[in-house]
Amino acid sequence: MAKTIIGVMGPGEGATQKEQELAFELGRLIAEQHWVLLTGGRNVGVMDAASHGAQEAGGLVIGILPDENREQASPYLDIPICTGISGARNNINVLSSDVIIGCGVGAGTTSEIMLSLKAQKPIILLNSSDKLYQFVKSLPYPIPKLAESPEQAIRCIKEFLK
Repeated sequence: MAKTIIGVMGPGEGATQKEQELAFELGRLIAEQHWVLLTGGRNVGVMDAASHGAQEAGGLVIGILPDENREQASPYLDIPICTGISGARNNINVLSSDVIIGCGVGAGTTSEIMLSLKAQKPIILLNSSDKLYQFVKSLPYPIPKLAESPEQAIRCIKEFLK
C-alpha cells in the first residue's frame, strides 16, 4: 500500500523566521504521523525547515529539486529527485502529494496553491495572507482550510484523509 505523502510548500530565500519555525514543527508532526514529507527540496526557507523537522523526528523526506544536480539540496532529504525543470517542478510537487500545505506566501507557493486547486487536491493554508485566502476563496474550486498552527494543520490533514 502506498504511503500518504504530505506536500509542504513555502517560500525559499524569502521565508520569514516564523514561517521556518512553523515549517520545522509541521515537518516534525508529519513524521510523527508516519506520513511522508514532500517539499521543493532546496536548502533554504520552508523547504529546508520542514525537511529538518521531519528528519529529526525519523520521518521520510522527499525533495523535488528544480536543478539537474543536488548542489542546492537540503541536507535533510532522504530522496532527492533532480528534475532540471526549474519552477515547472511545482506541478510534480502538487500531483505527487495527497494533501498540500501552503506555509507562508511567495510566488512559487502561490503557483503551487493554484495548481493544487486545478488538480482538486486538498489544501491547507498555514500562516497565509488574508488577501491570498480571499482570492482563492473567490475561485470556483473547493475552499482551502485555514490553520493557525501546525497542530491544527495536522487535524485538517486527518479530516481530509478520512
